[in-house]
Amino acid sequence: MSDSSERMNGRAGGVLMVLCGAIFLEGIDVAMLNVALPSIRADLGLSTGMLGGVVSAYVLGYGGFMLLGGRAADLLGHRRMFVLWLSVFLVFSGVGGFATGGWMLLAARFLTGVAAAFMAPAGLALVTSTFPEGPARTRALGVYAGTAAGGFSLGLVAGGMLASFGWRWVFFAPVIMAALILVAAPALLPGAGAVRSPGGFDIAGALTVTGAMLLLAYGVVRLEDLGAGTGLDALRTALAVPVAAAVLGAVVVAFGLRSPATPDDATPDWSPLAEPAETAA
Repeated sequence: MSDSSERMNGRAGGVLMVLCGAIFLEGIDVAMLNVALPSIRADLGLSTGMLGGVVSAYVLGYGGFMLLGGRAADLLGHRRMFVLWLSVFLVFSGVGGFATGGWMLLAARFLTGVAAAFMAPAGLALVTSTFPEGPARTRALGVYAGTAAGGFSLGLVAGGMLASFGWRWVFFAPVIMAALILVAAPALLPGAGAVRSPGGFDIAGALTVTGAMLLLAYGVVRLEDLGAGTGLDALRTALAVPVAAAVLGAVVVAFGLRSPATPDDATPDWSPLAEPAETAA
């Protein structure tokens, strides 16, 4: 194997390390919060509904903006969006650690979920564009998925340990991890380059899909409370999922009717494992 190939493989390994660190961060962040909820409730005096909202806020942000995040990454650049939203994740995780009331914690968790929704598809796209199709990509995706599951599992243990020192460390620990990933990302992740994707950014369509996803996430997180509350609350919860599904179905049908076939060149053209001539192109 040539020195050039070794350098390429080493760089690809560095890319995978950074991206696995980010997906690990997402998993451990969610799990640690769940463990710390009793301490948060006792310290801030949150009601049961508000405490449930702290968990649901992240789900709403993540589920509601995931599709928009994927499209934005395709149009604006995978590396650019990954680094930007990892920075947002860091900031609002820190805000959660300084929260003095339920409203501040709700806002921080929602915006952290939005940041994760933009960061996750950009990270996955970087994995698939870094490793060529075949065994290398299969192994990389296996490591990536396993790291995400490991982050959630380890977060349950780490959350209990950190909560014993104070629940705010459950938010500050992800800040430290995100900062370390941000330091490594500029040196290891591929440059933004030209992003080739068919079509433009459909603002009306993006708002419609994002609204439908938010409504769907709202309906899902409220299903367990379907029998509680007023009749109007139960009606809103019961209608949220089917209405969201109907809107998303209509968007899919409309897109299928008007969208041309995706051209062959609508794929990222960078891979550190590619031959030098292809990389230069």
